[in-house]
Amino acid sequence: MEKFYLALVCGVFISLSCFAQNLSKRPNIIFIMSDDHAYQAISAYDQRLISTPNIDRIAKKGILFTNASVTNSICAPSRATILTGKHSHLNGKVDNHFKFDTTNRTFPQILQANGYQTAMFGKLHFGNNPKGFDQFKILPDQGNYYNPDFITKNEGNIKVTGYVTDIITDMTLDWLSKERKEDKPFMLMYLHKAPHRSWLMAERHLDEMTQKVYPEPKTLFDDYAGRTSSAKEAEMNILTSMSWAGDNKIYPATMDSLKIPEIGFDKLRFKAEMGRLNASQKANFDRVYDRINAAFKKAYPSMNEQDKMRWKFQRYMQDYLGTLRALDENVGRLLDYLEAHKLMENTLIVYTSDQGFYLGEHGWFDKRFVYDESFKTPLLVSWPGHIQAGQKSDALVQNLDFAQTFLDVAGIPAPADMQGQSLIPLMTGKPWKRDAVYYHYYEYPAEHMVNRHYAIVTKKYKLIHYYFKAGEWELIDREKDPLELKNVYNDPAYDVIRKTLHKQLEALREKYKDNTETSEGYIDRFLSDAVEGKVFGVSKEKAAELKAKRKP
Repeated sequence: MEKFYLALVCGVFISLSCFAQNLSKRPNIIFIMSDDHAYQAISAYDQRLISTPNIDRIAKKGILFTNASVTNSICAPSRATILTGKHSHLNGKVDNHFKFDTTNRTFPQILQANGYQTAMFGKLHFGNNPKGFDQFKILPDQGNYYNPDFITKNEGNIKVTGYVTDIITDMTLDWLSKERKEDKPFMLMYLHKAPHRSWLMAERHLDEMTQKVYPEPKTLFDDYAGRTSSAKEAEMNILTSMSWAGDNKIYPATMDSLKIPEIGFDKLRFKAEMGRLNASQKANFDRVYDRINAAFKKAYPSMNEQDKMRWKFQRYMQDYLGTLRALDENVGRLLDYLEAHKLMENTLIVYTSDQGFYLGEHGWFDKRFVYDESFKTPLLVSWPGHIQAGQKSDALVQNLDFAQTFLDVAGIPAPADMQGQSLIPLMTGKPWKRDAVYYHYYEYPAEHMVNRHYAIVTKKYKLIHYYFKAGEWELIDREKDPLELKNVYNDPAYDVIRKTLHKQLEALREKYKDNTETSEGYIDRFLSDAVEGKVFGVSKEKAAELKAKRKP
């Protein structure tokens, strides 16, 4: 009997030792995500606006995706899709208004339950703390660029002096050096606020970036004549919707002296960010922006509408791209640490954003539409020894695919209700196929007033249905019309294509379990809050007016 127990104990010990050995060899996963980072503002995609040598390093070591996209181009829903591997209508996080349903099972929870050490630092934007993490320090709501507050797992709520991009990286590197367990694989989510609105760059970049002049996009003065009413209705135009103080950093006193009316939450937005600066930080900002305000005050009286548009575009680009200088530097800090500590070889590294962003294309800022600048997102992936360096792929991949990809890397079966597709076969030269992707945007009526719509997107076409008010259809020929300026839905030359796409769209909606009844249910819930004045960016009077005009 003693020999039996001894053998049993030895067997258990050997099994556990083998498990520990196998566990330590499983790949680490680092997921880097910025907020509203346009793919055209990464030099691996486009070199006209900014150089991002450190982000580009990831693609040089691995693969650059040129057709990566999101399922719903707005912050919190995109993050919910990433975590759950399910479309918005199934995970329940269809917009920024409603809270995330924490009964959803996420890939970090699954990884943690299967032996991974997990950590999250930066911006989550869910309204609740994350599950499945051994450590986290997250920004409340949108967070702030300077002297930000953090919600932490073990320290309560804290405030940290400094610049948010630097701080998030400091926290990340501190965890890697002090809390990471070398005998376990880890999954790290490194999540930046930048370059989200209202675009405050680090002090060290103020002088450089505010002196730059940027090329205007071809569609800066788009009149939306070739598309549906939804493009005309949207409130995202740089001239008419971007705030003078809150966004372009024209001081309230300057606005008052020139009798410039506020746009939206103009002065409040300015105070919310600039009001957090300490005396030293404020002195640096005033040194630079006083000069900008003085020049603007002199020029404004003679400006026409085109002049104002061009001026606001340049100010927008300076500040937006200014935040990316620190972002790229800090990604470099992380990559340098991984290389110095020989962690690169067994680590899958993903860089992406929660969606794309307009940088003046169509005269817009923000996102939400299924047009490319919003719908497409950067995606750069490295995994030395597994992914061949220097690859490019035009495969139709989505943020829907991340959860299953990470579980696949870890050798863990994905839950049956996840709707994505692991990218590992695609990245390692094995068969992988997808002919079309599905998109659905829900947040209307609300800030920026982009109508609800769903769409099928192939490499050649987009078929879009706007449905809150009287239904409108839009067909974009992506090859012949890369700027997406013309709706050819009613063009007889596209009859066959239109009919084919309608069939494919219905098949996708059935595949992903989306339907009109589900959409109407979300509208009813949203409108009940909107008419009570509980939805950000739209008055209860406006919501009631739109509700009355709606034709389901």
